[in-house]
Amino acid sequence: MSLADTIPCLSEETAPDTRSRILATADAYFREIGYQKTTVADIARTLKMSPANVYRFFDSKKAINEAVLERLIGEVEALISEIADRPGLDPTERFVAAIETLHRDCTRRCEAFPRLHEMIEAAMAESWDVCRHHVARITAGIERIIRDGVARGVFEAADPAEAAACVHAAIARYTHPVLVGKSPLQPAPSVEAMTAFLLRSLAPR
Repeated sequence: MSLADTIPCLSEETAPDTRSRILATADAYFREIGYQKTTVADIARTLKMSPANVYRFFDSKKAINEAVLERLIGEVEALISEIADRPGLDPTERFVAAIETLHRDCTRRCEAFPRLHEMIEAAMAESWDVCRHHVARITAGIERIIRDGVARGVFEAADPAEAAACVHAAIARYTHPVLVGKSPLQPAPSVEAMTAFLLRSLAPR
């Protein structure tokens, strides 16, 4: 399948509006050739519109980059939010599921879409606003799990918000785009071992 086959045509009702078609086209290019090589002219040409028309919806290439990124990481944010509030699982099960999901999503993207992963690496390194918000939302999901665990007597944490921030920092080696896929300076424990360690730290004394 060629790149052209993956990009929606303006004549097809594949997206609700021009803005979403621009984002779908940019996303396809980012996956195929990378966000740095993709230009607004490429996107406009594929959609059979002028670059000026693209700029009616996004005031810069950086705005397109951030919008694509926001849509992408919004998917994993929704997953973590769903896990945090999932009925039928106790807090320990949700805690493990959240960490496994974050690790699996980041690892899959690194392996399957390396060019897209490069954009996420750059965004995290440059601390784009969308990334700061992403960290806050993921930490909030972890915090809800911990608060529920404290309420049920499964976890012990004087400050669940602080505990969630500590957990998020502790799993960065397994979930941060800049760190996943890179060889550590020294052997790192498995994500399962780290998760077990964190659960022990939250266990009631």
